[in-house]
Amino acid sequence: MSHHRHILQRAGPSLLLLQFPAGACPKCKGLGNMDEVDMEKIIPDPKLSIYRGGIAPLGKYRNILIFWQLESLAEKFGFTLKTSIENIPEEGLEAILHGTSEPLTLKNTPLGTNSNYFLSFNGVIKYIIDQQHSEAGAKANRWANQYITDTKCPECNGQRLNKEALHFKLDGKNIAELSQMDLTVLRQWFVNLEERLSDKQNLIAAEILKEIRSRLGFMVDVGLNYLALDRGAMTLSGGESQRIRLATQIGSQLVNVLYILDEPSIGLHQRDNHRLIESLKQLRDTGNSVLVVEHDRDMMMAADHVIDMGPLAGRFGGQVVNQGTPKQILNSQSLTADYLTGKKSIPMPAKRREGNGNIVEVVGATGNNLKNISVKFPLGKLICVTGVSGSGKSTLVNETLYPILNQHVYKGVKEPLPYKKVKGLEHVDKVVDVDQSPLGRTPRSNPATYTKMFDEIRKLYADLPEAKIRAYKPGRFSFNVVGGRCETCKGGGVQVIEMNFLPDVMVECPDCSGKRYNRETLEVRFKGKSISDVLDMTINQAVEFFENIPNLQHKIKMLQQVGLGYIKLGQSSTTLSGGESQRVKLSSELAKKDTGKTIYILDEPTTGLHFEDIRVLLEVLNKLVDRGNTVIVIEHNLDVVKAADYIIDIGPEGGSLGGELVGCGTPEQITKIKKSYTGQFLSQEPEFS
Repeated sequence: MSHHRHILQRAGPSLLLLQFPAGACPKCKGLGNMDEVDMEKIIPDPKLSIYRGGIAPLGKYRNILIFWQLESLAEKFGFTLKTSIENIPEEGLEAILHGTSEPLTLKNTPLGTNSNYFLSFNGVIKYIIDQQHSEAGAKANRWANQYITDTKCPECNGQRLNKEALHFKLDGKNIAELSQMDLTVLRQWFVNLEERLSDKQNLIAAEILKEIRSRLGFMVDVGLNYLALDRGAMTLSGGESQRIRLATQIGSQLVNVLYILDEPSIGLHQRDNHRLIESLKQLRDTGNSVLVVEHDRDMMMAADHVIDMGPLAGRFGGQVVNQGTPKQILNSQSLTADYLTGKKSIPMPAKRREGNGNIVEVVGATGNNLKNISVKFPLGKLICVTGVSGSGKSTLVNETLYPILNQHVYKGVKEPLPYKKVKGLEHVDKVVDVDQSPLGRTPRSNPATYTKMFDEIRKLYADLPEAKIRAYKPGRFSFNVVGGRCETCKGGGVQVIEMNFLPDVMVECPDCSGKRYNRETLEVRFKGKSISDVLDMTINQAVEFFENIPNLQHKIKMLQQVGLGYIKLGQSSTTLSGGESQRVKLSSELAKKDTGKTIYILDEPTTGLHFEDIRVLLEVLNKLVDRGNTVIVIEHNLDVVKAADYIIDIGPEGGSLGGELVGCGTPEQITKIKKSYTGQFLSQEPEFS
């Protein structure tokens, strides 16, 4: 022990940090996991020969260099390419997989048997790893990843620190074990810890324990009790990250600060809403101002002052409709007030759908905190997966079910989390994950380009008499290629001015005045409008403008029907909110022909949506289901939950206390399950009380 104490004194606290070489596990470099080539994927059937494709990454025999090398290896180790892999000598298989430093003489080449090449062979495994990290492009990386599995580091068993660091324990627990606990369990472990420490340890720990308990309390109070301290930041949702920052601010106890929060209730179950609201009130009561952009009913009613923007969206919005106390807002005239008072409401379905009688069942799911659960997803229904934050909803749907379906339909490479078996895949021929990620990564992406509507518009302009006289092709009307675009701004409509020590500034292009195209292209007009004028139209305007063009009309109307009539055709996708991006994707799916055997998956689609937007969203989802498809929604919003045909409730708590199947059935059936928090809140809704 004195040896280890000496190490700690010499290295200091950095010995217990996985970011520092002194503390990190030397094998996984502090990551806890490692990429390893999966031999079962490389050799799925040992009875096959190399010639018949027994080594999956190489495929069947072709007359190319790697197979010439393998022929030379085979001759060297006494087998042929037509020998089944299970009968290849062990040292020969080792050479194929891991390579050999001995030079190989290649005889069977296009240059004839007299031409000798002397090459060493690096092995199939090294080739896969090189492709995984190469700059050959996403396709090569994706190809390599299908043969690689993310496994727990064998050296540290996923604890990320080296043996010396893990040797130091407090009350029998090392720092990694504490970091892996749910915050609720960790908080409980710190209760009365002083009684389990020596006098000397208590002398050192007094102030530290006070700070730790305070910070743990803040995180639990803002609804993060299901997280663990070692949870990767990249795996946190936007709402979780925001609430962690909020806990930090409450802990700092600053005063006279203006805090601005954009939808902090994202991902939070109704049960935990009041805890978040109390935390915000605590910030206010310590002498700060808290400004929250929010659609949540409870948050609005708990506010001191409400500012209601509108009256509608886009060019029909931008005004302060009302402001005042929640009571004053309730007595005003606006869409928000109508929904708060119950004058308007999101309708309940007249009856729950029966579905088509088929099911997809995931049996024995054990990923993350799931406790070996088996879940049936009845097809032809609007299914809502509910449960408190951290209960295991995303694990079940996004990380288990979706990868299974993706592999079945598209041969996807993402591995689902562990499960025993799946039934009913024959009833599904398409799966679509409609998430809230941006439509594109650059300002050049927009609703018109994403929905492929712009291809039709460019063809229309290329077919105009004026365009034909000038021999303009559809490419002339693209703002992404040389020809018809303004070359000053390269078709962007804006120029970027780099500012030293400040963010870049965008200014309107001085040559095209933001129109994106050169003068000659803009001279070609349809019904008096140039291609630039069309991009500047709202969806509502475009529906009227293209009323006699059936191909276009269908796609534009779909955008209108999902409640996006106010956005512009050419509006940069980087200016669209997550909810707007999701609805553009939904409109694109609605416009496609479907087989009625499609599963659509949406994760919290109500994020960023007003009551009225939720009503429109539900109309769209119901259209998809009415056509025979299945829609699976992970959701906390009770307006969506009560409209579902079937609810799958996971829980009962979050983290290690979750991961169980609390109950399944119609909303009416869920209200009768006493241990279901979703059922408890549903039963308080006017329709059920």
